[in-house]
Amino acid sequence: MQRIYESFERQTMMKTLGASIIKVKKGLVEIAAPILESSKQQHGFSHAGMIFSIGDSAAGYAALSVMENDFEVLTVEMKINLLAPGRHGPLRAIGTVEKSGRRLVIVRADVFDGETKVALMQGTMIPVKI
Repeated sequence: MQRIYESFERQTMMKTLGASIIKVKKGLVEIAAPILESSKQQHGFSHAGMIFSIGDSAAGYAALSVMENDFEVLTVEMKINLLAPGRHGPLRAIGTVEKSGRRLVIVRADVFDGETKVALMQGTMIPVKI
């Protein structure tokens, strides 16, 4: 799982958001990020782009956690349902693998602000041989 931490360190977007990895297990990755002034929208809530970014990364790294070492993953598609505004932070994105196949990996991410679920995401990752 060390390669997930090393890959995460190379993601400049996650650095911009102040995000960090909280948990890594096979098929599950949790990322947390504060709601910075620079990641708020005009009403003072977390911008949906920030929520999407940490959810996409958590789901992508969950997919990577079930891949062989000579594979990476890329997002093919990702759907998001915004359920509530991110108000206080830090936000936590919990990415999980729903089904891992040879050609596609179906993933999910739930994003929380405290106990409140602010987003539900579902997507598809594609394994890429490196």
